Amino acid sequence: METSAKAGRTEDRETRERRLTMRSGRRGMKEMDLILGPFARTTIDTLGEEELDRYEALLSENDQDLYRWVSGQVAPPDEHAAMIRRIAEQAGV
Repeated sequence: METSAKAGRTEDRETRERRLTMRSGRRGMKEMDLILGPFARTTIDTLGEEELDRYEALLSENDQDLYRWVSGQVAPPDEHAAMIRRIAEQAGV
């Protein structure tokens, strides 16, 4: 078993990926469901542990902020910039 540092949970990689994929596709804002859901389903299993930690931290952010960052309306914080770029590229934004 691995410990998810951000969530404080003990879970294996597969369980963590499933949990994050579920969180990605069931947000509070439909636009983010449509952006993060497909990203998680196609990409989450390719992320290294550090990237997965960063993605999990990103999911804790407010949907309105996430949407503005992904759509390029507002620059994301430095700690999320690389992941936001990757998500935006996959979403075709």
